[in-house]
Amino acid sequence: MKILITGGTGYIGAHTVVELQQSGHDVLIIDNLSNSYPEVVLSIQKITGKMPVFEKVELCDSAQVDDFFNRHPGIDGVIHFAALKAVGESTKLPLRYYQNNLFSLINLLKSMNKHQVNTLIFSSSCTVYGQPEKLPVDENSPLQPPMSPYGDTKQIAERIITEQSKVSGLKSILLRYFNPVGAHPSALIGELPIGVPNNLVPFITQTAAGKRDCLNVFGNDYDTPDGTCIRDYIYVVDLAKAHVTALNRILEGKNASNCEVFNLGTGNGFSVLEVIHSFEQVSGKKLNYRFAPRREGDITSIWSDCALANNVLGWKAEKNLDEMMLSAWNWEKQLGKNN
Repeated sequence: MKILITGGTGYIGAHTVVELQQSGHDVLIIDNLSNSYPEVVLSIQKITGKMPVFEKVELCDSAQVDDFFNRHPGIDGVIHFAALKAVGESTKLPLRYYQNNLFSLINLLKSMNKHQVNTLIFSSSCTVYGQPEKLPVDENSPLQPPMSPYGDTKQIAERIITEQSKVSGLKSILLRYFNPVGAHPSALIGELPIGVPNNLVPFITQTAAGKRDCLNVFGNDYDTPDGTCIRDYIYVVDLAKAHVTALNRILEGKNASNCEVFNLGTGNGFSVLEVIHSFEQVSGKKLNYRFAPRREGDITSIWSDCALANNVLGWKAEKNLDEMMLSAWNWEKQLGKNN
């Protein structure tokens, strides 16, 4: 099948391209390279032995999107990753997040509809649950008011896709995933944000490698056992495989409705300090970290009930936290050798 990946040079996108190619699919990537590097496609080729088609496309420009679909007929499905994704940044730049994340989706859906591309896997997020009233959260948990503009864009995007799936031929799966971490076992692709990382694990590895002086732990006064936020961390390769499974579910006609929702996590919550200690244990590195004020938009705790993904989608996370941290450290060390 010919599959389009938006944001395919990004962190999760690149790992998903690898899994798709290794499953026999032909992959087209579009990305505006706002938070990724074009060289990623060379790393994908090294892993899979096959170079994906890549074009720099701005999804917020409807003419560019439509031109791409005109020049690439016969696309069988789309996996939509492309979005701005930093919770903290979104609280400071709300208009940028609403414009980028929603206009890009609307332009994509319009072109898909016009060109009769009716399979969509959407990269959603556990942020749609806001601050849950009870844990773990499952797909029927109420969606609380979002804690950030980023989370709000994911809630709105889910509604847009749900409504479009009701009135068109669109078949969609919304994947609400928790906190992706780690890197490919080849250490050829991993999380490499442009500038200062917004996510915990690349900040940990960059601090351990000496690229950052100190790791800020935002808040130590949360209502958790050690005072730091709790999240459900999921290995990025496990996550990438879930996208392939979800895509095949629709392509094989196994979806139970026009729009399905699945949580993707491990079902385990770990605090920021537990993640730090796991990294220190597997790397043998002592991290320099300090407590800083809470970051706007962060919730206290969230982790997933993944029974639906396990039993209905037929997918299960495999790697544990120590294995995830070790893969992230191997990636960081490989980056050091290349520089």
